[in-house]
Amino acid sequence: MLHTDTTDGRGSSDDSSPTSAAQDAAGMGATGDVRRLRLVFRGEVQGVGFRWTSSRCANSVGCTGWVRNEPDWQTVTMELQGTQEQISAFFGAFAHAYARYPIEYVIDEKEDIPPVECEPDFRVRY
Repeated sequence: MLHTDTTDGRGSSDDSSPTSAAQDAAGMGATGDVRRLRLVFRGEVQGVGFRWTSSRCANSVGCTGWVRNEPDWQTVTMELQGTQEQISAFFGAFAHAYARYPIEYVIDEKEDIPPVECEPDFRVRY
């Protein structure tokens, strides 16, 4: 089950549908504008293919950015960049990828940060 705790005061969501996950994590934004999110995922996120699944899903929908495991063994940090549609599509693809093997995590932190120009793709960082 996905629990999303956003930093904009909207609280938590226990709805695990891909659409609600994308809406909660992606938040509001103009349709064609490029935005970049810094996200910290906490929970069952290391040792389950989280980074590689994130990379595959992000590249498949045209998002750029990166993802890395943190040394605490409990969190993964991601910077995800794309249009609102691409970000929503990422979360839909990500939820679909784990549909048969559900993992439990929360989005512990979410912050809009400035977009990065000329970033070629989405990568796994070490």
